[in-house]
Amino acid sequence: MTGRSCSRGFTLVEVLVAMMIMAILAMMAWQGVDGIVRARNASQSRLEQTLRLNTVIAQWEQDLASLQESSAVPGLVFNGASLRLTRRADNGLQVVVWALYPAADGGTGGGEWLRWAGPAVTSSTELQDSWLRSQQFQGKEPGQVRTLTGVAQWQMYCFQGNAWSNCQSTGNIAAPTPGASAPAAPRQALPSGVRLVLSFAEGSGLNGSLTRDIAVGP
Repeated sequence: MTGRSCSRGFTLVEVLVAMMIMAILAMMAWQGVDGIVRARNASQSRLEQTLRLNTVIAQWEQDLASLQESSAVPGLVFNGASLRLTRRADNGLQVVVWALYPAADGGTGGGEWLRWAGPAVTSSTELQDSWLRSQQFQGKEPGQVRTLTGVAQWQMYCFQGNAWSNCQSTGNIAAPTPGASAPAAPRQALPSGVRLVLSFAEGSGLNGSLTRDIAVGP
């Protein structure tokens, strides 16, 4: 009797089942990797936004800490839409504007918070000229910087008379300079503190609002 060895291969159904199982496992693995990548990208984006916000607020605080009164122009004026201030610079005095404008792309994700700084000047005439140009600020001038996007609105309050009040109030008039030869025109006194409230638009990546109080001293 002659022995015969017989080998049996995989059937088509078995091969299809194995391929289906491998496809399911591959899909599950891909979903896991994709989830990790998405979480990492979201964390990186949030970190970058937080770092940028901290940098912008640091610049804001530096501008207010460097406020300088002068006889030529006001030290600080807020009209509800923009803030104009005079600050000390390395080579003199400069005018700075902070303002909120609609986003350049016309989207609904909030506006753009802009900062413009004029040149440092040393004469009253140059300072007055820079101040007049700042009154015409349109958000497209050379030197303006788009600091933050996604800002829905912003508000400013000044600490005057031992209380917080609207910075647009004109009731706090500075006392005349002792010994002055002629009475100067009334001018708004600088507050002893400034409160900034930034409200962020939905979908901007920054939720809710930010409140920051800054002491303003000589």
